[in-house]
Amino acid sequence: MRTTVGIIGAGPAGLLLARLLHNAGIDSVVLESRDRAYVERRQRAGILEQGTADVLRAAGAGERMDREGLRHDGIELRFDRTRHRVDFPALTGGRSVMVYAQTEVCKDLIALQLREGGPLLFEAEALAVEDPGTDAPRIRFRHEGREDVLECSYVVGCDGFWGVARKAIPAGLTQVFERTYPFGWLGILADVPPSHDELVYARHERGFALLSMRSPAVSRLYLQVPDGTDPGAWDDEEIWDELERRFETADDWYLQRGPITQKTVTPMRSYVHEPMRHGRLFLAGDAAHIVPPTGAKGLNLAAGDVVTFARALVHQQETGSPELLDAYSQICLRRVWQAERFSYDMTTLLHRAPGATAFEDRLQLARLERIASSRAAETDLAEAYTGFPFG
Repeated sequence: MRTTVGIIGAGPAGLLLARLLHNAGIDSVVLESRDRAYVERRQRAGILEQGTADVLRAAGAGERMDREGLRHDGIELRFDRTRHRVDFPALTGGRSVMVYAQTEVCKDLIALQLREGGPLLFEAEALAVEDPGTDAPRIRFRHEGREDVLECSYVVGCDGFWGVARKAIPAGLTQVFERTYPFGWLGILADVPPSHDELVYARHERGFALLSMRSPAVSRLYLQVPDGTDPGAWDDEEIWDELERRFETADDWYLQRGPITQKTVTPMRSYVHEPMRHGRLFLAGDAAHIVPPTGAKGLNLAAGDVVTFARALVHQQETGSPELLDAYSQICLRRVWQAERFSYDMTTLLHRAPGATAFEDRLQLARLERIASSRAAETDLAEAYTGFPFG
């Protein structure tokens, strides 16, 4: 089996890359270890930056997003029982974000790939990337009970932190930067309309809380909890009571309650693997970097990676120059580190660390008050939240 680009992983990064390559007339094969149903119900990110939404539209994958997604023109910061709205378009020249779940992005891209694109093999487990430093890398994989080899001109690893792609880069050539946070997010899905029409980021002395949504009828909410928390240790009423405390305001706003249909705990970490390229093997998405979810950057960083690769490969085919492919890691990492910086800033701004002192608490409030009173500080947040330029 042979192709120009072998893509490991059918998450949003791998599927978007396959679509971009198809539109450019470049063949690819996507290998996904899970079955289709699993990929289409895997709950992950739900906020698309302006640039990500624009790329999906340009790729022909934006019709349902524009029909069913929720455009948001701001977020609300909530602290010390006060509320402050950050107006994205007014601060960024018209940019916004789109609330549209990763599951829905995957469904749209899978449908397009199966209808128009190259092979998309589910339950095809990548076992190893071989000879990535040569002009003829290979992916050894298992599908339908037998091993096979996919011969490629290029391999792109969109297979996440635990995948095989990153392991193919010699350890002596790599450098890893990481931070693990001493708390996580207890997340719930609830069958109740959102209590606010935009996301609410709340800093409270008991810990962070986030009000988000999946649709006009389904709320997505989060609570900061100690690392290692068992979601089953919280009953439904305890969760709603704690959310009410952390979202409390001085006005008449109130939190609507409803049946909780899902509880999960998400660990919080920052991780960057350098370089993101070795020979003809390129890493994208969680295979190369992880951000805490506070800044809503994970899926958007992955989209930026594959857009950068697709542009570089098209440039090489049109001009014969490998310049952009050679610069792939450098180009991506500039954006990655800005997103890491922003995600870290948002996390330390809004979460209360275990054992935090009164001095640290007052610093958090001072940082929030600065955003609420300074157009420059507010603009910096809005520009980062709505997205850093691709490439």
